[in-house]
Amino acid sequence: MAEFDTDLFVIGGGSGGVRAARIAANHGARVMIAEEYRMGGTCVIRGCVPKKLLVYASHIHHEIEDAAGFGWTIPSATFDWPTLIANKDQEITRLEAAYASNVEKAGARIVKTRAVFEDAHTLRLGTGETVRSKVVLVATGGAPNHGECPIPGIEHVISSNEVFHLQALPRRILIQGGGYIALEFACIFAGFGSDVTVVYRGDNVLRGFDEDVRAHVRSEMERKASPF
Repeated sequence: MAEFDTDLFVIGGGSGGVRAARIAANHGARVMIAEEYRMGGTCVIRGCVPKKLLVYASHIHHEIEDAAGFGWTIPSATFDWPTLIANKDQEITRLEAAYASNVEKAGARIVKTRAVFEDAHTLRLGTGETVRSKVVLVATGGAPNHGECPIPGIEHVISSNEVFHLQALPRRILIQGGGYIALEFACIFAGFGSDVTVVYRGDNVLRGFDEDVRAHVRSEMERKASPF
């Protein structure tokens, strides 16, 4: 009986975990990768990719406005949030399938379940299966955490995870924080016509960035009627 069931067990099917699994499998290692949510991780499923799709969509009305200066006459345009979200979901599903397919083509096995340590080399899967691996790579990434926030009503607050699944475009939205992700979403929703307010405790947004960039971004956001 072999001492180990796999040479490498990866916990987490995001970009890092998928890459490690593929490279190891391509070199002949016996690889298993566990993902309890969706293959692709934050960037593909609820981060960079869906956010860029929303960014592109939010820019359209500016392009329509600019078109008049180039001689184009465009009838009044309407926007449908559910259609955008449905198309976004379709693209994410396609990318997830590509990630899973590439892992399997490399020879690694995917298990769509949670994996927890029993000891340094033993993992217990949500299916009840136990796997022993020579090496275990933890590539779980992170998740938003409101912590022990004392603010009344904090249970109604959403994070950047849930924002991609809103059933309707909010007429008003308040965004807490002045980092680049917060400002990206502020500009996205302002582009769709939502009344956006950004709350930030510092003197200016984008702490740690170049001062000229900070000043320019803030002035442009205020000029486009996203109040602070």
